[in-house]
Amino acid sequence: MFSARSTATKSFLVAAVAASGLSLIGCAGGNGPGAQPLPLGSSCGSLRAELRRMDNSGVPSKVEAVNAGRRVSDRDRQLANRYNELLNQYLGARCHA
Repeated sequence: MFSARSTATKSFLVAAVAASGLSLIGCAGGNGPGAQPLPLGSSCGSLRAELRRMDNSGVPSKVEAVNAGRRVSDRDRQLANRYNELLNQYLGARCHA
């Protein structure tokens, strides 16, 4: 059986692969933009650290619940939105490359 940490890591990897695939599709025409700038005061390391903290606290399951259309609390929806925002920044800045 999988531990909570391995499930969270798998969730992050699935999201990263999906987002990477979408970004490659967007770049296929040769018109794709370069890496997006990070928000002021952020770095790839700081984004990854926050994503890891959220992974360890079970936020990917909240993201899945929101994406599946299940009812979630406002707080869980905020956490899911923040996680997606961080993931988009991380991938958009090409921190994963």
